Amino acid sequence: MNDRLKILKNIAILISGTGSNMEAIINDTLSNDHPGIVKFVLSNRSDALGLLKAKKLGIKTFVFPVNRTNSLENFEKKLLKLLIKEKIDLLCLAGFMKVLSKKFLVNFNGNILNIHPSILPSLKGLNTHKRILEKKSITHGATVHKVIPELDSGKILGQTTIKISKGDTHDILAKKLIKKEHYLYM
Repeated sequence: MNDRLKILKNIAILISGTGSNMEAIINDTLSNDHPGIVKFVLSNRSDALGLLKAKKLGIKTFVFPVNRTNSLENFEKKLLKLLIKEKIDLLCLAGFMKVLSKKFLVNFNGNILNIHPSILPSLKGLNTHKRILEKKSITHGATVHKVIPELDSGKILGQTTIKISKGDTHDILAKKLIKKEHYLYM
């Protein structure tokens, strides 16, 4: 057996949307020197564009919807069973727009990472591009951090920044930042 296969970490990625960070993670793991392998991508939304991207890259995909008939609690139970079955060591949240419960975090024995579009600890939560523009700040950024029960408060593993230019909009900031996020999450 290849020595590299003995030390590989099994990775799962949760998404809710386009999956651009997910795609960057998968492409990075396909390089020969990466210590992980993406076992599957799971979304809470069946219309998430990232699912198509993952399939094109040869990665298994799953959809566990969260809605009126499918609770977050049921989502987490099914997810935990799948994580155990696939022997996942690392769970990456990449544009996953749900908050995992404390119960789930306690029951999953692996590491969970998240990428958040702000320079934490500033601007925890949603709508960070809009909020940074309202603050009239000159810099913005992204943070990769460990997930703990307190929202966007886990140990910071890496950060990147961008300069905010006069006339930047929410969409412009998102496009500028996503390029840096792809490198940060590797």
